[in-house]
Amino acid sequence: MKLALGPVQYYWPKDTLMAFYREVAAMPVDIVYLGETVCARRHELREDDWLELAEGLVAAGKEVVWSTQVLLESGAHLQAMHRIADNGRYTVEANDMGAVGRLENARPFVAGAHLNVYNPAALRLMADLGAFRWVMPLEMGCVALEQMQRAMPEGMQTEVFAYGRLPLAFSARCFTARYHNLQKDSCGFKCLEYPGGLDVMTREGKPFLVFNGIQTQSASVYNLVMEVARMQSMQVDVLRIAPQPAHTGDIVGMFRKVMERTLSSADALEQMKKMMPGAPCNGYWYGEPGMNWHG
Repeated sequence: MKLALGPVQYYWPKDTLMAFYREVAAMPVDIVYLGETVCARRHELREDDWLELAEGLVAAGKEVVWSTQVLLESGAHLQAMHRIADNGRYTVEANDMGAVGRLENARPFVAGAHLNVYNPAALRLMADLGAFRWVMPLEMGCVALEQMQRAMPEGMQTEVFAYGRLPLAFSARCFTARYHNLQKDSCGFKCLEYPGGLDVMTREGKPFLVFNGIQTQSASVYNLVMEVARMQSMQVDVLRIAPQPAHTGDIVGMFRKVMERTLSSADALEQMKKMMPGAPCNGYWYGEPGMNWHG
């Protein structure tokens, strides 16, 4: 089993991102996903910057995957996706069917979670189009995953989102801009003020959601550290950790130790609780509402 670090979902300044990926080079992760997947207006890093980061991570022994944007809204977005798909050097994670079409049988790719591959027929289609790894949809539970594993096309790898706030939905509207009474196209890049997203509370003052520009996330933090042994027995190939503003390296290290059985999952969870930006959840894994928690 390998450990992957997903793309940064938030809008961080260039200096912060560059420093973060220097730390990532020393983290015990096997795969690093790079690129802007949420909003095309986030351009602290340009394509040349991403390529520079990729070169450094490859030199550090990491497998680099370049992720495409999830929601494409203009011709410029389409052209940017084409450039990523045609980069010719790094594996690409396709996060919409347009990217799949661009990559079809041109080079092996990763079928991202937002493609919503929920059944063996869809997974076989992805394999026929050239996917060598698929990322389980965030809402899929362990029972459905076991069924998918039994019907796995030859050579296909399975990746599971194992830690982080769940990216639940994407919208043409920017919720962060709306919160500040701004238009999306003149947002003032307000997302820079929220390195971990904008917390949304219920009327009773309880955490509800997190606004991250056009993306809506869960307020709770999806955490499958207690399920690592089960996923190993299911022959899951890759676990994905979502970067957060603080403690990412510590979280990665604990998942690695649990995978190697040098730290118990229970002890890891107790340590993680002090570092998580919200309460833990794992309801989807059990076929229940996502905000539920089975300790």
